[in-house]
Amino acid sequence: MYMKLNLTNTGTGPCILRGYAGVSLTADAAGAPIGAPAVRDESTAVADVLLAPGQTGTAVLRYTQAGNYSDCAMVDAAGYRIYPPEDTDSLFLPQPTRACSNGAITLLTISPFQPA
Repeated sequence: MYMKLNLTNTGTGPCILRGYAGVSLTADAAGAPIGAPAVRDESTAVADVLLAPGQTGTAVLRYTQAGNYSDCAMVDAAGYRIYPPEDTDSLFLPQPTRACSNGAITLLTISPFQPA
């Protein structure tokens, strides 16, 4: 399943969005990551995305169904923990799904941010 991950500049001045978000599945809004974090899809070049206030940058997040893996230790995830590029604060995106608790299975792939 492919999803668009949109980040909007809610500040009063312009900002640059560059690179990849850190993304993991989590058990709840404050929970620790479940399984492997997203790997980077490097088929698209990283570019500076200049965002004026109110403008949005977008990245493609791909989720592969946990049930596709016979060795997946399936658990429930409440959603996604998102770390914007070059930021240590995270956002929680609620979207219940299934995850693999074993870190050897990668369910998530993220592309670099581009202008929306």
